[in-house]
Amino acid sequence: MTTLTRPPVTIPDHTAFSTVDVRWVRHWNEHLFSFAVDRPASFRFRSGEFVMVGLPTETGKPLMRAYSISSPDYAEELEFLSIKVEDGPLTSRLQLIQPGDQMYLARKPVGTLVTDALLPGKRLFMFSTGTGLAPFLSLMRDPQVYDLFEQVVVVHSVRRVSDLAFHDEMVALLADDPLVSEQAAKQFHYIPTVTREPFHTSGRIGTLIEDGTLFSHPLGGANHLDPETDRAMMCGSSAMIHELGARLEALGFVEGSNSKPGTYVIERAFVD
Repeated sequence: MTTLTRPPVTIPDHTAFSTVDVRWVRHWNEHLFSFAVDRPASFRFRSGEFVMVGLPTETGKPLMRAYSISSPDYAEELEFLSIKVEDGPLTSRLQLIQPGDQMYLARKPVGTLVTDALLPGKRLFMFSTGTGLAPFLSLMRDPQVYDLFEQVVVVHSVRRVSDLAFHDEMVALLADDPLVSEQAAKQFHYIPTVTREPFHTSGRIGTLIEDGTLFSHPLGGANHLDPETDRAMMCGSSAMIHELGARLEALGFVEGSNSKPGTYVIERAFVD
């Protein structure tokens, strides 16, 4: 967690956004960090949704960007996972925040990476690359997910081992969660894979599907993706989403939405 090196930064209130305090910051490596802010009493969201967060600018107009909420919908704080972009308009500043600092939070969350957008099924696959893991950190701690699906599978693909945010904490997060610990112990599966460094599982998500690694023990069921029983969520790089989306469509999967549930969903707000 970040050590305080200066007094907290306060910002002026804004009519369109809530002003929230930063609770904690954790830097995973030079490219990745997590942070959490206070949750306003009136803020409601569904696990998997995203919300706009940001900071003020010299012009007085806040600079806001969409971030998936990585805490579950019952949490008292709102947690986020972010990349660090040295010259990014927002992330170049956001990566410098410390506990006690203030930032802006939109009042209404939105999104399609929610169980409401999926038809009932037996296995739920959550495919992610990089910070695309964020909404699935929320969903995997939601009791409703374990009631809806017999198996819940989080697949996280990154380039380097150090990019596997929450790798060591993943099982502990669930084991210590009083709402899902018992169900998760039987139903949850975590499959991390690294593409550019040695690791026990390597290869892109498409490769894991093709060679059957994705379906190996202890995962139960068919050794392929089946639109009759499987459901999929995708979040991460546009390349992964386009490639995997085409693969799913070819298998007979149909994209779902809040108004018309389907057999797979993506977060279109993050896709080019």
